Amino acid sequence: MTLRDMAVGDKGIVSGFQTGNKGYRKKLLAMGLTPGTAFSITRYAPMGDPVEISVRGFALSMRKDEAAALLVEKVEK
Repeated sequence: MTLRDMAVGDKGIVSGFQTGNKGYRKKLLAMGLTPGTAFSITRYAPMGDPVEISVRGFALSMRKDEAAALLVEKVEK
């Protein structure tokens, strides 16, 4: 599943990246979204873009395209 498929309050773990998105992959890795990293969805903007997540003790906002490049596993609350 991708980050875009999750709702506010959901928690997950980064499992990898979509193929063919090398530009976004490098950017997401630089922001600390490495495989195995836990996060939670904080909020979506009114039009659904961007999404804000809480990861490694800080808030991170990313656009839909960036979020679609991220593969995640949902973790039960």
